[in-house]
Amino acid sequence: MISFIARYFSSLWELITAPFRAIWRLIARLFPPRDCTLMDTNDGEVHTYQQSSFVRFTKFCMVFTMTIWAAWATYIYTYHRPLLQKRTAQLEQVRTQHSRQMADLKVYLQKYNELTKNLNITDDKILKADKSKLSDKEKENLLNAKSKILGELDFLQTRIAEMMEDENYTPEFDKMSEISVEFELVRNENNTLKQKNNQIMEEMKEISDADQQITDSVAKLATDNITELRKQMKRINSSISKLGLTEQGLIEKANKYSSQYIGSEFIPIQISKKADAKYQKLAKDIEQWHGIKRLTEILPFGAPVEKTIITSNYGMRQDPFTRKNKHHKGIDFAGKVGTELYAVAPGRVVSAGERSGYGTTVEIDHGLGFTTLYAHLSKIMVSRGDWVRPGTVVGLGGSSGRSTGPHLHYEIRHKGTPFNPIKFVKEN
Repeated sequence: MISFIARYFSSLWELITAPFRAIWRLIARLFPPRDCTLMDTNDGEVHTYQQSSFVRFTKFCMVFTMTIWAAWATYIYTYHRPLLQKRTAQLEQVRTQHSRQMADLKVYLQKYNELTKNLNITDDKILKADKSKLSDKEKENLLNAKSKILGELDFLQTRIAEMMEDENYTPEFDKMSEISVEFELVRNENNTLKQKNNQIMEEMKEISDADQQITDSVAKLATDNITELRKQMKRINSSISKLGLTEQGLIEKANKYSSQYIGSEFIPIQISKKADAKYQKLAKDIEQWHGIKRLTEILPFGAPVEKTIITSNYGMRQDPFTRKNKHHKGIDFAGKVGTELYAVAPGRVVSAGERSGYGTTVEIDHGLGFTTLYAHLSKIMVSRGDWVRPGTVVGLGGSSGRSTGPHLHYEIRHKGTPFNPIKFVKEN
């Protein structure tokens, strides 16, 4: 053995350090020296240095240690944190239990002092019974009171023993005290609520009376306005019926119609079927009122000229050029060249220019399928796409097209078909 050692190791120190040198050779093999190059961006010089095996191994050990530490810290955080939270919750529960037990103990102590005081008073009365010349019944009542006090003291002793020895002890007197306090709070709150309830009932009665007055007033206003507006619509009922239209149908369409000058679509008031019938009727009346009012604003009521002088009506007449009977599609208003012609209802100009036979024309779409046509103009004052209001000057009177002299040929059309406009004109 000694010869073997002497053959391979020249000294004892070499023998002792052999394992360390072997480990270091393994490290040097795994982490050989490495040349590193750095460039100085300011000077543009390149610096080269060598990282030794020891430096590389040290860096590896540091990275490895940090990785193990991070993994362990993550494990501790993810696994032990819920346990810590659980322990904290348990500790809080124990603290709550302890505080309630202390409250119970306080209640027991107060009760014990009270019972002890009553027991002393009762014993004193029993001792003085002979001197006080009490009756047998009164003596019996004193003895019964003493027995009751002793029974309550025994009960307190039992409860205190349970509180000290039983781990699953549930506080009792604390709950009773809490219920007593809560009862007082609820009773006071109940009295306050009763007062508020009475006040609310009085206010509700006032609101109910006011609601009835408002409902009656609005209902009367709606009925009066509907009646008045229906009188205005009555004149043209025969005209719209010839077009296959009904007043109610036009009202419903008017509520759904929207434009720049009329406004957005009317949204009916939604009333529950369970509500009072007066509210349902009121909602229906308001819808009718709004629809008729919008309808009177949409339809082309009125004359397009300031001075209404009709020279030719709608229907069959003698053609001024051929002298033969021919259907006249509108009505003619007398006027001079340059007479201002007005829009009779809000709408949008859909045509402005020359039209065969009609000469210079302007056509306005008023909605719900109704349009008005102005023909034989000398000048157009609007452009196609313009929105006009009632009273807007759309053109000037003239004699363009197939005309015998200055006048305005005026038509009202429904879905492109002319009809007799005389009742719409005279409605104004």
